[in-house]
Amino acid sequence: MSGDKQAAKSGQAAPAAAGAAPALVTLATAEKQDVPVTVQVNGSVVSLNSVDLRPQVTNTVSAVHVKEGQFVKAGQLLFSLDDRNDQANLARARAQQKKDEATMADLERQYKRSQELVAQNFIAKSAADATLSQLEAQRATVASDRAAVQSAQVALGYATLRAPIAGRIGAVNIYPGTLVQPTLSLVTVTQLDPIAVSFPVPEGNLQDLLQAARTQAPVEALVAGRKTPLIGRLDFVDNTVDPQIGTVRAKAVFDNADQGLWPGQFVGTRITVRTLTGATVVPAAALMMLADGTSLYVVDQARTATRRKVNTLHTFGTKVAVSGVQPGEQVVIEGSQNVRPGGKIRVDDKGAAPAPNAPGTPGTPGATPGSAASSDGSDAQPAERERA
Repeated sequence: MSGDKQAAKSGQAAPAAAGAAPALVTLATAEKQDVPVTVQVNGSVVSLNSVDLRPQVTNTVSAVHVKEGQFVKAGQLLFSLDDRNDQANLARARAQQKKDEATMADLERQYKRSQELVAQNFIAKSAADATLSQLEAQRATVASDRAAVQSAQVALGYATLRAPIAGRIGAVNIYPGTLVQPTLSLVTVTQLDPIAVSFPVPEGNLQDLLQAARTQAPVEALVAGRKTPLIGRLDFVDNTVDPQIGTVRAKAVFDNADQGLWPGQFVGTRITVRTLTGATVVPAAALMMLADGTSLYVVDQARTATRRKVNTLHTFGTKVAVSGVQPGEQVVIEGSQNVRPGGKIRVDDKGAAPAPNAPGTPGTPGATPGSAASSDGSDAQPAERERA
């Protein structure tokens, strides 16, 4: 009895009793293949550029040059404000500049003449220096006038609002005669082509995701109503992981000339972050989730079943890539609840499933497909517990 207890403690059940009937099972062969590690999550469409257009000054709208939903080019005129006061200020600044430039030209002539008179000893040098001082002061005045003209031109430029980027105009609620101010948004210009899709990726795939970002790996966007996915490129991975949900935000860029993607739209995303080359693949039904880890039954040529621990590398569909099993080995996918380590098996050539009421049968509420675990959480077989 002590030997049976030691075997149970080590996770290995005692060998099958002599004369026990072989368990009826279904087998599958472990295969070798390249397995793409794919992350498929839901994401949302976001614009790469979206500008909220606001006026720089308080003024009255004189003309609206666009319609709602219109596509515009960068620099295209959108709104005109009342610019009469700015035009007058610019004209006044230019007139003052011309006046001061004329005075400066006269002082330059006076200074040149005074230098000639000093050379002929008709006037004192101090008189020429006084003229030079007046000339330098006038030059500074003219420089100030030029700056005033530039300032007036800038103020006049505020009277025309142009599209800062190419994109689509949103709702327009501004009309000629409306008084606008810097706190009021006139319209939003949103870039649609190219466009981006933002999606969360589990932090367990972070390193693979960073490597995929270096090569700008392709990303598929699965849009409702479209038969084929849109293909973009991974462009950005955020610099932090959200500690609350354990994901990192990624972004892919898509060409969107046909407006297949729209800002705020929810889409499915799929990206292959890496490929497991030459991995061993078995049906997921072969795995048993036991107290000491994940394992499965391997059957040799003598029809003897051996329980073997494995590591799950990646699950895809109804199959899973594992380590601990060699390609070509036979594994039990149905009937494992009736198998004991070291026991004999017989193959169900017709692929018949175990009895519906058998413990651990797939489809039984609370049971794991292919699991050998009992209802009390122990992985020992009923016959073994009786001997114990």
